[in-house]
Amino acid sequence: MSGKNIVSLEHIESKIYTINGVQVMLDEDLAGLYGVETRVLNQAVKRNIERFPRSFCFQLTESNLENLKSQIVTSSWGGRRTLPYAFTEQGVAMLSAVLKSERAVKMSIQIMNAFVAMRRFLSTNAQVFQRLDSMEIKQIQTDKKLDRVLDVIESRDIQPKQGIFYDGQVFDAYVFINDLIKSAKKSIVLIDNYIDESVLVLFSARKQGIPLNILTETISKKLELDVKKHNEQYPPLTVKAFYKAHDRFLIIDGKTVYHFGASLKDLGKKWFAFSKMDISTADMLKEAGEMV
Repeated sequence: MSGKNIVSLEHIESKIYTINGVQVMLDEDLAGLYGVETRVLNQAVKRNIERFPRSFCFQLTESNLENLKSQIVTSSWGGRRTLPYAFTEQGVAMLSAVLKSERAVKMSIQIMNAFVAMRRFLSTNAQVFQRLDSMEIKQIQTDKKLDRVLDVIESRDIQPKQGIFYDGQVFDAYVFINDLIKSAKKSIVLIDNYIDESVLVLFSARKQGIPLNILTETISKKLELDVKKHNEQYPPLTVKAFYKAHDRFLIIDGKTVYHFGASLKDLGKKWFAFSKMDISTADMLKEAGEMV
């Protein structure tokens, strides 16, 4: 076990359910992960019941259990005489203290990581789930319809309108910008006074043949060379001098404008905000004149 995971993060995530709006794991699944019998786990909890308030642990109702079974194709809970107990993230952390085993401690750390990963997933896709609610997802009967819903999540078609990336979130910021670039179907315009080869690398992800126009204050000899090399493999790219802008803007398909508080070359290096602007791009493109 030293230096290695006991089980995969994905396996643990598959055992996290949402009951009454709270993410929980069931006693039977936790017992399997900890390597003890469900009876032994629940007895340890009862002996230390003062450590497990309802916000840490609660017993499912018949309604909870039926709801849960309807969401899961296979279930091993049918033969139980008693209703399962559900443990929240705090309850899982407390379990490692009452079970008092090396495996319990190490497994609890992995389970905490799984809860964090699940929260991040739910937060990232919050807008998707809001739309699913409005569609009354329970009415979706066929696999084909469910596949379309999952495809939306996988393709990241729904982008957040505003937010903040903190220092160190280099990868998260990169993925966000990368997805915006990939979403372009007709054209991309970038207004940014600080361009280097790392910015051009970002735009190599755009669909083949999508024209990219960059407006920037200074065009150095090195940038000219980088643009030439980029165009040899990922045309068409045009870079022109533009002195009217202070902030950074990304215009997708001539209709969607994102404003950035930092240059794209500095993604994730320091705090910066972004926002999708609900404005017409006509005025911006007109101000840029024949540049784009």
